[in-house]
Amino acid sequence: MKVAVVKYNAGNVRSVDYALRRLGVEAAITSDAAVLREADKVIFPGVGEAATTMAYLRASGLDAVIRSLEKPLLGICLGMQLLCRHSEEGQVDCLGIFDADVKRFQSARHEDKVPHMGWNTIAKTTGPLFRGFAKEEFVYFVHSFYVPENEHTAAVTDYIVPFSAALHKDNFFATQFHPEKSGAVGERILKNFLDL
Repeated sequence: MKVAVVKYNAGNVRSVDYALRRLGVEAAITSDAAVLREADKVIFPGVGEAATTMAYLRASGLDAVIRSLEKPLLGICLGMQLLCRHSEEGQVDCLGIFDADVKRFQSARHEDKVPHMGWNTIAKTTGPLFRGFAKEEFVYFVHSFYVPENEHTAAVTDYIVPFSAALHKDNFFATQFHPEKSGAVGERILKNFLDL
């Protein structure tokens, strides 16, 4: 099985690579369109700022490559947000795979810290990423922006507001949390993705 990790200016590539190696997978870390199109699975990680990153993806042509992929793709954190229609972070139009907008957390109470950082539970899990999940599980988050619940929501977390912890549409999967930093639970999610 060929697994490719998208290499771009906001990828959190190293920890994703380590997590895949723990599962016995040697991934190609690449921005090469041909390698990405030939891969059986593609992972689109991200840590960074949406507007800058979208400008980079457009300039490099990676935006069109990602939209055109027909094999399973997993967006992680910023990668998930960039798969949406629009982000309030820099007021930028994104890739438009998921018909949803990315909103900034508005903290109403002193205890509601932004960014949302640390371990939290995912609930209402549906779809193949969460095969074998029977109860709420803890995963690791670091983000200041969120995707509201929508028709593509595949898992929900409640922090300030209930939001989409995961999305799924056709061959596109995404998690707001970091499976590569979520211990055994995250490993199960990555393995479910690789087993698709």
